[in-house]
Amino acid sequence: MSDNRQSLSDLASLTTAPVGGVEAPAATGEQVSQSGPAPAPMPLREQIIDKQGRAYATGRRKDAVARVWLKPGTGKITINGRDQEVYFARPTLRLVINQVFGITERDGQYDVVCTVKGGGLSGQAGAVKHGISQAITKYEPILRAPVKAAGFLTRDSRTVERKKYGRAKARRSFQFSKR
Repeated sequence: MSDNRQSLSDLASLTTAPVGGVEAPAATGEQVSQSGPAPAPMPLREQIIDKQGRAYATGRRKDAVARVWLKPGTGKITINGRDQEVYFARPTLRLVINQVFGITERDGQYDVVCTVKGGGLSGQAGAVKHGISQAITKYEPILRAPVKAAGFLTRDSRTVERKKYGRAKARRSFQFSKR
């Protein structure tokens, strides 16, 4: 049995392969794989941080917009100058925010400072989650794959439908009166 593992120096020869993509088999009787050339590894994104060592991102959900700064720390999350337990009193909203850290296994490793405005509390929690997801992938680009697979980088574009004239709400008609 032969060992199929290759080192980086062995893979360096792939960059000088002929344009056709397939080499002639060697005279020593080696078997040539029919699967084609190995796919090139994805280039790793660069870490994007500011002068204070923070990653910044904007999160959006419904009508809420959250500006999020993430830096290494003890796991403290501050929203509009208040602690997360005070700002988001419902435990489900705090659970939504901390989902990102659970997926990436980074509980208690980052401090988050964010300002959020617009919308209601549920939309604001979703915006903060979206912002934390974007910021953590900027601080640690290697975490982009699990965060993206969980669907946290996708902006949920569903918003409230606007009210139309001649209607009580967006689609509801006024009450009908026969007399």
